[in-house]
Amino acid sequence: MNGWRSREIRSFRHAFAGIYEALRSERHMQFHLGAALLVIALAAWLRLSAGDWLWLLAAITGVWVAELINTAIERTVDRISSEQHPLAKAAKDTAAGAVLIAALFAVGVGLIVLGPPLWKACFQ
Repeated sequence: MNGWRSREIRSFRHAFAGIYEALRSERHMQFHLGAALLVIALAAWLRLSAGDWLWLLAAITGVWVAELINTAIERTVDRISSEQHPLAKAAKDTAAGAVLIAALFAVGVGLIVLGPPLWKACFQ
């Protein structure tokens, strides 16, 4: 295998290792995985349109990306110093705020996309 391909494969391995580590150690990532699987199963059951799938997958991806970045920031701050510092707190709180915004967006998308067809399937 040439050097370029070997480096690319190694890069993917590192990326998947990071995702696995976050899933293994972060309870919020585990929650987001469960929520994503539930939403995907519900969307499949409701036979949503491609456009609706796109919105749902974009929202899920946004939450996951925000959570992974939040985890990286938290661990980096913890690695730099175990002492409490206002700037460390601000960095962690800001990263957590990004996750909150992504999660609220995902909830909104879920309500808009899944709400009407779910209501129809259950009550009409």
